[in-house]
Amino acid sequence: MRILGIETSCDETSVALVENGRTILKERTHSQVMVHKEFDGVVPEIASRQHLVYILSVLEEVISPGQMTEVDAIAVTQGPGLIGSLLVGLGVAKALAYSFQKPLVPVNHIEAHLYAPHLFADIAFPYVGLVASGGHTLLFLVRGFHDYEVLGSTIDDAVGEAFDKLAKVLHLGYPGGPIIDKLAQQGDPDAFLEFGKRPQLLPDTERDRYNFSYSGLKTAFTYRIQHLDNVESKLPNICAAFQREAIDLLLRKSWNALEDHGISRFVISGGVSANSYLRKQVQAWQKKGIETFMAPLEYCGDNAAMVAGRAYHDALKGKYGDLRTDAYSRLGFVRKGKRKV
Repeated sequence: MRILGIETSCDETSVALVENGRTILKERTHSQVMVHKEFDGVVPEIASRQHLVYILSVLEEVISPGQMTEVDAIAVTQGPGLIGSLLVGLGVAKALAYSFQKPLVPVNHIEAHLYAPHLFADIAFPYVGLVASGGHTLLFLVRGFHDYEVLGSTIDDAVGEAFDKLAKVLHLGYPGGPIIDKLAQQGDPDAFLEFGKRPQLLPDTERDRYNFSYSGLKTAFTYRIQHLDNVESKLPNICAAFQREAIDLLLRKSWNALEDHGISRFVISGGVSANSYLRKQVQAWQKKGIETFMAPLEYCGDNAAMVAGRAYHDALKGKYGDLRTDAYSRLGFVRKGKRKV
């Protein structure tokens, strides 16, 4: 089964053709990073307009009208995401589905991220899955493609959002994650934040054993930086310390889930899964008997291949949409600022 996937949930315009949920036949992605740099973050209205400008040209790079007979279904990110951006992709997908009489498969963006490592490896169930990005920090117990439980989520900022905010405070530019990661590799975290003085981020109480919190970390670093002299010379150490605290929280909560549920398989995805410190620490878990799976760096962020791949399994279950299918901006089971009950 060949599925044409479309992804426009935020600031990447991506189209991919994927066969049987695994084989990426062709893919193109246009990034808007350079457009949003001057604003130190994604501007929703600009993002949706950029999708309008580039969506058809990206589509044409992947497939021509004459090749549409080879496509079995059209997949598109339905949400969560920026509503204006989502509507661009959804509108194009509906037009293609209607014009070429192909079934439409609406895809959950978070489920697509969870699926990304499946494009490159045979991953058995169950596993603990972590989606960590600029907009999401979610921990799952995954028993199957359509059988999963949300164990925890961020109660305030997403981890990638915290990286971007610190980068803005330090005038490093956007996106903050890759910039902080690169500087951190040259720094010593203990030179800025001694190991014995590390903050206790959201203790492992029964209520928050799997939840995350990042707003306090960002604020604490901001206040400390304001009282420093010659901040520029200390940037590598500041970034190394912040990265260690932010990533170690992800690791601690994920390890809690693995231990509590007796699972020895861990899958991580989302833009933050490209972080070098995170990947190194997760890979080290293999020595403790934990199977670990991550997508290649170029498939950690938003891309249409993961959308088309995930849609294959939705299509097998008959989970189709139609011309009335609408976009949604948030997940129904996660409300920012609220703990999962």
